[in-house]
Amino acid sequence: MTALGSFGIMVGANSVPLLAALILEALVGYPDAFHRRIPHPVTWVGRLIGGLDEVWNKGSAAVQRWTGIGLVLTLIVLPAAIGLALEHVLTGWFGIALMIAIATTGLAQRSLYLHVRKVLKPLKERNLVDARKRLSMIVGRDTGELDEKAIAAAATESLAESFCDGIVAPAFWFLIAGLPGLFVFKAISTADSQIGHLDNRYRYFGWAAARTDDVMNFIPARIAGCLICIAAPGGWRIMLRDARKHLSPNAGWSEAAMAGALSVQMGGGAAYEGEWIARATLGDGRRPEAADLRVALSIYLRACLLLWLAVGALIWAL
Repeated sequence: MTALGSFGIMVGANSVPLLAALILEALVGYPDAFHRRIPHPVTWVGRLIGGLDEVWNKGSAAVQRWTGIGLVLTLIVLPAAIGLALEHVLTGWFGIALMIAIATTGLAQRSLYLHVRKVLKPLKERNLVDARKRLSMIVGRDTGELDEKAIAAAATESLAESFCDGIVAPAFWFLIAGLPGLFVFKAISTADSQIGHLDNRYRYFGWAAARTDDVMNFIPARIAGCLICIAAPGGWRIMLRDARKHLSPNAGWSEAAMAGALSVQMGGGAAYEGEWIARATLGDGRRPEAADLRVALSIYLRACLLLWLAVGALIWAL
């Protein structure tokens, strides 16, 4: 059997559990009652990264780059080994059901929707204090001085970018590499969130994590942008025009698609931990408002449904 044939068989075998995991996660997510007893696996990865950061993020720029590479290798080998071990023991119908449940922990359809909706509610009521507080839970930028339009823009950008990072990309890596692929992606994505910054502390130590995250998101980012454009066709022109303006090689695809779908302008400079970062604008026209964030949530739901349909089409084709 050719390598291509083997790959097709693997994708076909993973597509049914993936569709089941997408549907199950959308319905129940990671319940708070369960989280209080067993913290979400991402928190375990975060603690590991934090510990390695404290021990390894020292020395010259060259040393920090090498130890950062060591951290990335750790976050590839360890999660992949755990994923392979689980796939080896999770056999039979019960094992497949448990694998589906485990896979839901790598997806964030429900939690992303709920977190953004928690920003929308006080924003519509013009309770900017509460809206900023809710927003700070989903974005990395400083939120203390943001006005209504800036809050709406930040939440909309986060929704669009996280559609890739939290849904399309983990689904993609589960599809092509099962639990090992999903676990490695989530570990690298978490590392990018924690240490993949351009500030003085992480400029060198976080370099490898940020670049690896860029590679792993390259294809999913473009898929995510296309799904948003299909969900709201007005996004195609702006996505193709503005996606490459973003500082990230990937985030601009879904953000520009959403800006075009809403006929608004997103992006622009923002402060991160007191440091102003210049960023290009994406899209044309006015800045987003609360009503646009509500529409963005509707587009997001349609894009999630399109992802389900795409996986279902793979099941039918393979």
